[in-house]
Amino acid sequence: MEALEARHAALQKSEPWPVSVVCDDLRSALNVGSIFRTGDAFRIAHVWLCGISAQPPHREILKTALGATDTVPWSYRKDVGELIMELQAKGIQCIGLEQTTGSKPLQKWVWDGQTPMAVVVGNEVHGVSDEILDQLDGYMEIPQFGSKHSLNVAVATGIALWELIRQQLV
Repeated sequence: MEALEARHAALQKSEPWPVSVVCDDLRSALNVGSIFRTGDAFRIAHVWLCGISAQPPHREILKTALGATDTVPWSYRKDVGELIMELQAKGIQCIGLEQTTGSKPLQKWVWDGQTPMAVVVGNEVHGVSDEILDQLDGYMEIPQFGSKHSLNVAVATGIALWELIRQQLV
């Protein structure tokens, strides 16, 4: 038990993983808060809130984030397309979490844990827009076997972040 606690303490003091989440036009502040909480759990570098996505200190964000808006750096940008271009210019891979032509199943996505990456998630109804998809460096999707073929955006973000970080732990 002591070894586990020591490892946990060391991880909390280490640098965040060079992965961030770009939230493009999320309708639900509860989803935004959940993404913050997941971002804290996996020690990500940044959350970018874009378009109509709510921003802290929104009551519903704070309700689900449980303080993670204080531990995960975040910024707001109105235009997600401009943000994507700026991140790419800094050498950050921008990868859409979306079911689209050319998307790779999440379990086959390989991340080296070093190359900075931004996972782009889209609107709860429309997903990542075609205009933004055209700007991205690649696409990952979570295989699904039910009749709905979709997951809640915060749940999908958590699954994707876990897989990326899990690869670094093996």
